[in-house]
Order: sequence, then C-alpha cells, then structure tokens
Amino acid sequence: FTEILMGGMLNFLLFAGAIHVRFSDLKEQRIPVLIFSTISVIISTFVIGGILYYLAPVFKIELPYIYCLLFGSLISPTDPIAVLGILKKANVSKSLETKITGESLFNDGVAVVLFVVISQLARVPGTEVNLGSICLLLGKEVIGGLILGIALGYTASKAMKSIDDYIVSVLITLSVVMGGYLIARYFHISGPLAMVAAGLLIGNYGKKTAMSNLTKEYLSKFWELIDEVLNAVLFLFIGL
Repeated sequence: FTEILMGGMLNFLLFAGAIHVRFSDLKEQRIPVLIFSTISVIISTFVIGGILYYLAPVFKIELPYIYCLLFGSLISPTDPIAVLGILKKANVSKSLETKITGESLFNDGVAVVLFVVISQLARVPGTEVNLGSICLLLGKEVIGGLILGIALGYTASKAMKSIDDYIVSVLITLSVVMGGYLIARYFHISGPLAMVAAGLLIGNYGKKTAMSNLTKEYLSKFWELIDEVLNAVLFLFIGL
C-alpha cells in the first residue's frame, strides 16, 4: 500500500497538477506561494509537534519529541481539492486561485521530504537530532529532487520536439513519472519534488517549444483525466 500510494499515486498526482500550472501566473505570486509551501509547513510541523509533546503526558502517553515532529509533518500540508472546486464556482480572482494551487502543489513535495527526513532520523538508533542533521538531509532531498526534475523535464521536452506526436508525447510523460520515481528512489532524493519540477518544465517550456496545438490539447486532457481518476481513488482509500 505504501509503495502504491507514495511511489505511484503521489508522483502521478503531483506531475498532473504541475503540468497545468503556468510559470507566468506562478511568477506573479511567487513570494506568498514560496512562504506558504515551505516556511509555513516547517513552522506548522514544529508547532504541532511541540503541542503534542507537551499535551500527550496529560493523557498519560509518553511520546519522544521526534515522533511528535513526525506527526506534525504528516498533518501540516493542506489539500485544497474541495476548496478549489468551490473557488471556481465562486469566480474568485486568479491571484487567489494561483496562491492556493501553487501552495498545494509545492507543500505536498516539501511535506513529504520533511516526513521522510524526520522518519529516517526516528528509525536510525543513536542518530543525533539537531538542526544541522535535519538541514543536511532536507537539503539533499530538496536540491537533488529539483535537479533531477529539471533534467527529466528538459530531456523529455527535447525528445517531444524531435517527434511531435501526441501518442508518443503522452508515453514520454508517463516514462518521466515512472522512471523518475525509480531514479529518485535509487539516489535517495525527493521523487515528489522531482515530479513537480518536471511537470512545470514540460507544461511551460515543453508546451511552448516542443508541441503542436494538437499535442498540447491531448496531453492536457490526458493528465487532467489522470488527476481526476487518482483523486477519486485516493479519497476512496481514505474512506476505506
């Protein structure tokens, strides 16, 4: 279940979300999106972890601080699927929609990286938990994931430009997601952030330089369908 959820569905969902986000919209709201998806998630993790650490003994539950942080990282990222549906019907401003979409896109990647880092620190006996060790692991996961995603997105865009066939283009994007996850797992870097970076690059640079209008249309519709199907399955899993 963990492999399906973390290795399969999450990467597909993040790529599908990123491929529809425009750089121009994201650039306008870059400061709030960056703050909400990174600093706010980290602050929330430590605040929730601290509250749980001091609240648990009241109920006679002894929890190490590292596990309280783990819970904080798990509960901090927000999922705006229902909210976005309401906002679209309410015809809110594009800037607000971009802030929420951008924040949700990046906070998943940041939160997963944070969760993995804290989980590693919790699982390895004798690991010293301090700001330096957390920053080191976080830096490796984040920077490595972004570099891999940019490389995958650029390579895929170049491949699609040389072919420009909508069926082959869809297959190339599928290989980016599945192959990218395996590469990220092998090098112990962030697969989710790699998918966000690859999706953004293909959705902007790739669509602008490597695709005909027909290919753009088919690719957008394919990943929109994937997004809807996987979100439905994900909520079904949560219900079960």
